Amino acid sequence: MMRVSAQFSWCKGRFEAGFWFAMPALLLIALFFFVPVLAALALSFTDFDIYVLGDFSTLRFVGLSNYIRIMHDPLFWLALRNTLYFVLIGGSLSVVFSLVVALLVNHGLVRLRGLFRTLLFLPVVTTLVAIAVVWRYLYHQRYGAFNWLLEQFGISPVDWLGDIHWAMPAIILMAVWKNFGFNMIIFIAGLQSIPERLYEAARLDGAGALAQFRYITLPLLFPTFLFVSVITMIGYFQLFAEPYLMTQGGPSNHTLSLGLLMFNEGFRWWNMGYASALAFVLFIIILMVTLIQARLGKIVRTRQ
Repeated sequence: MMRVSAQFSWCKGRFEAGFWFAMPALLLIALFFFVPVLAALALSFTDFDIYVLGDFSTLRFVGLSNYIRIMHDPLFWLALRNTLYFVLIGGSLSVVFSLVVALLVNHGLVRLRGLFRTLLFLPVVTTLVAIAVVWRYLYHQRYGAFNWLLEQFGISPVDWLGDIHWAMPAIILMAVWKNFGFNMIIFIAGLQSIPERLYEAARLDGAGALAQFRYITLPLLFPTFLFVSVITMIGYFQLFAEPYLMTQGGPSNHTLSLGLLMFNEGFRWWNMGYASALAFVLFIIILMVTLIQARLGKIVRTRQ
């Protein structure tokens, strides 16, 4: 009995010591994460605007009015449609392209793999502003490289960022190029965790490259694939900087995303209450899609 009591006291002492050591970090997390989130949630039930900054007595509690307004706002539905378009097309292309490049770079016959990984990862660590400047020139209707290539095949130049049909695909292409390196590194880590002896056994059984990919690589890479899909989806739902830098949401709001709409309402028109409500609607959408992806992933793993 005395021994159990001594062990309990020892564990309690370690817990208290760990708690006090972690306290500064916990306070910073609470101050810079939970407090702003709770403040934004509170603002979403008010009509906080630029006039409140001058006189806080004008701040009014409006209940669910901001959320009801969102449901009747055609600009919200257009931004949601554009965001879903970007997530479905851009996210899928980003994941698939990252996987293909990871398979190529990780192949045993490839020389200078470290150099290739570094070069392919460079867009990730390059600032988006610099990338936007370069890509805006590449997309230029008269002097851009893309239209020069089209002219070589006798195709008329395209106004990539000014055409309502091509503006979002142009942003998707730039975003995929900018972000695929991050997913590529994760896929390479997943590929290198697969035991080589499985491939050797498959080759002894006469399995070709396609069969090895179908029955070894894909099943064992599935957890990595699911992780990459979830983080890519979450990141792409928060689309903001690309349309802000490239098109300002145009032409005719065809590249307006939920993130850009939230920014315009909050920091251009100073409708902070409405912008906060938009933020929480976006949070709920991301949460629901993440739960659906996790559920689908669990079903696939069970069937495997």
